[in-house]
Amino acid sequence: MAVLPSKPAPFFANKNRAFWNLQFAGWGGAMLLRAVTAIANGQSLDFMVPLAIEIVTGFSISLILSVVYRKLINRRPLVTWGVTAIVLAIAVGIYAAIDGWVFMLYRPQSESSFAAILVGISMLPFTLLGTWSALYYAINYFLQVEEQTDRLERLEAQATSAQLAMLRYQLNPHFLFNTLNSISTLVLLKQTEPANAMLTRLSSFLRHTLISQPGGKVTLAQEIETLKLYLGIERMRFEERLRTEFSIEPAAAHARLPSMLLQPLVENAIKYAVSAQEEGARISVAARLVGNRLRVTVSDTGPGLQASQMRPSLPLAITGEGQAVSTGVGLPNIRNRLAQAYGDDHLFEIRTPPEGGFTVMIEIPHDSAGAEEPAEPQPRISGNSPSPSPSPAAQIAKRPIGTQA
Repeated sequence: MAVLPSKPAPFFANKNRAFWNLQFAGWGGAMLLRAVTAIANGQSLDFMVPLAIEIVTGFSISLILSVVYRKLINRRPLVTWGVTAIVLAIAVGIYAAIDGWVFMLYRPQSESSFAAILVGISMLPFTLLGTWSALYYAINYFLQVEEQTDRLERLEAQATSAQLAMLRYQLNPHFLFNTLNSISTLVLLKQTEPANAMLTRLSSFLRHTLISQPGGKVTLAQEIETLKLYLGIERMRFEERLRTEFSIEPAAAHARLPSMLLQPLVENAIKYAVSAQEEGARISVAARLVGNRLRVTVSDTGPGLQASQMRPSLPLAITGEGQAVSTGVGLPNIRNRLAQAYGDDHLFEIRTPPEGGFTVMIEIPHDSAGAEEPAEPQPRISGNSPSPSPSPAAQIAKRPIGTQA
């Protein structure tokens, strides 16, 4: 399912203008047809006068009918069609009476009675007004269905946007808890300089994340910059134990994906790879285009699923032997966001080799930002991220990060 806002494209952008355009076009076409037929049958040009009166009469009566039909169209079907039949019969009678009177004025030598003339010409008013009434109801019913469809699409888009926003906001409380917990430890240890540096980085990270819409998409370059801000905060906890590597193809840097999609994967890697090992671990983020799809891989050099502490925050893992291993409730946040944004047109795969390590691969349709997007800072294509200047106390790295959201 697409997560972009719905913008209706109505059949008639301006209904009032469309009504008058159709009104003039329809009755003008009827007059042209009658005039061509009369000239082909050898009628004199004087016939144009009663013909014009006839068309103006039909035009005027149809305007009155439009007012009546507008009141009837949303009533119960029995009322709508019953009253419409009565009103149409009256309108046809009036139309035929005016046509008969004009015919008698145009041909005073006619020996036919008014009643005979009225019966003879009533078929034409019935055809014109009956066709006009059918078109009026058909077009308006179509427009009502179109409006309901547009309204439903808007509601679905709003519901999807709200769902994406809720999933995005689930990330913030857990991350803030961990970061504030670390800052609190620094303050208790009187490590004022690292605490101030971490607060500054936290402020930059939050400011960066608040710029993007919760349910919107960002370029991969923007997502990587957000990850680097987050890793800068975490590196103050783990120092050299946290090593990162980015390998982003230039062609993939402008691809779009849901904002804050990769941060939970990196946070999970920090918890179960970096924090779980005394020597730490390396976290690698790679992205490339595979045909018309974007493939993003987040991997770490941690113990994988072979450690005694499983990763309960990941849904399903595939071991080196190809067996699926259940690891708890999973990362419903990422799965739900991918499902909301792409439906079934996405891949979320987790693999762990027997020798250790953990890899999460996400594959989504390639959606390029295009040339109109403003220039964003590009992530470093490869290599390790530089270590930050301030070094926090070693005790912070041993504090628990908390449970995954």
